[in-house]
Amino acid sequence: MRLVDRASSRHRARASSMGAGVGSLVVGWRPRLGGASLLVLLVVMAGGADGTAGAAGDPVGGAPVVTVGSVLWSWPVAPPHPVVRPFVAPEHAWSPGHRGIDIGAAVGEPVLAPDDGVVRFAGTVVDRPVLSITHSDGLLSSFEPVTTELTAGDAVTRGDVVGLVVAGHSPDVDAVHLGARRDGEYVSPLLLLGGGRPSVLLPTRPVG
Repeated sequence: MRLVDRASSRHRARASSMGAGVGSLVVGWRPRLGGASLLVLLVVMAGGADGTAGAAGDPVGGAPVVTVGSVLWSWPVAPPHPVVRPFVAPEHAWSPGHRGIDIGAAVGEPVLAPDDGVVRFAGTVVDRPVLSITHSDGLLSSFEPVTTELTAGDAVTRGDVVGLVVAGHSPDVDAVHLGARRDGEYVSPLLLLGGGRPSVLLPTRPVG
């Protein structure tokens, strides 16, 4: 029997269904900084007891502007789901970065579908098991390292158990990596989870 068929009501109830309506959020806005009027990028986020506190959700770097529509995901693991490594937008498509967030999760913990969708890929990439799901509005979620019995083409429902966390993502802490793309562009998953706001630029000295 597949994992998705064995999803218990307990895990469904613990999945944080956040609702809808984040509005249009921008990921990776590239400000122009001048010498005399140097501006500091202040990352502003919505804090909370659900693991979204701090600056974990806003992008760092100079990725292209990407707009996220009014779609909100539920968390793929049960609370407190702390973000142990933030999203770091690469300056260019080929540049280094951290294209997603790492969420603290115990080995063997169920991974839940963040929204309705269809499995796009389930298999091994390099040396770790990866699962990706296509959602509406051009969105795609990906998880690693996650073992699953699902195969490409399987339909999933928000809150379904789609896999289990396995060891190997980080030597320091057990975690699952959540990636998010819209129309092929990486975006911060926290914006879809309701845990981030657009970056704000503030001057370093009083104006006027």
